[in-house]
Amino acid sequence: MAQVVTDRVIELASSLAEAAKGFYQRGWALGTSGNFSAVVSSEPLRLVITSSGVDKGRVTTDQFMQIDGDGNVVAGEGRPSDETKLHLTIVRQKSAQAVLHTHSVWSTTLSALLINDSGIEISGYEMLKGLAGVYTHEHQEWLPILNNSQDMGAVARELQDLLRQRPNAHGFLLRGHGLYTWGKSVDEARRHVEIFEFLLEVIGRTRSARGKE
Repeated sequence: MAQVVTDRVIELASSLAEAAKGFYQRGWALGTSGNFSAVVSSEPLRLVITSSGVDKGRVTTDQFMQIDGDGNVVAGEGRPSDETKLHLTIVRQKSAQAVLHTHSVWSTTLSALLINDSGIEISGYEMLKGLAGVYTHEHQEWLPILNNSQDMGAVARELQDLLRQRPNAHGFLLRGHGLYTWGKSVDEARRHVEIFEFLLEVIGRTRSARGKE
């Protein structure tokens, strides 16, 4: 990263790199899959985000760049992922401070299997209480599924509509692609990844044990 490197930028990049390596070790962001961002400032909007094509198991702080509210690079090397549009949409719609995207086996498999479903309802699990603002296992969490596309502008517009309709959502799946979630901090977003990945694995294993497709 060039010029505009502040202590906050370094701290956020370090936290995101640590999260990425942890996800890699757990099989949730293998190879160059996944992308991770955090808000540096709101006015003007600046995000620190992973460069496209970076191995998440070996990512370093200098492999993050800064982008503005239009997705333009303002500091750093490389180019941001095409999915940057989704990060910016989430930050604006949810006032999120961090956005994390993983490519686990269970999130990919379930979102692809449920081809005619618009989401997954999750209830009855104690782990739901790890999501911000949830205080009971009886909470009904709706995890929407959006169809994947190479036209990320179109997906971003669909996502914007979805988040307006589902203001209490903590995450969503891209079909056959993976999980997106967010939080008020990198730590909270990281916890949300862990909660959702646990729940998706439980659901997937339960369906398999019951012999359901």
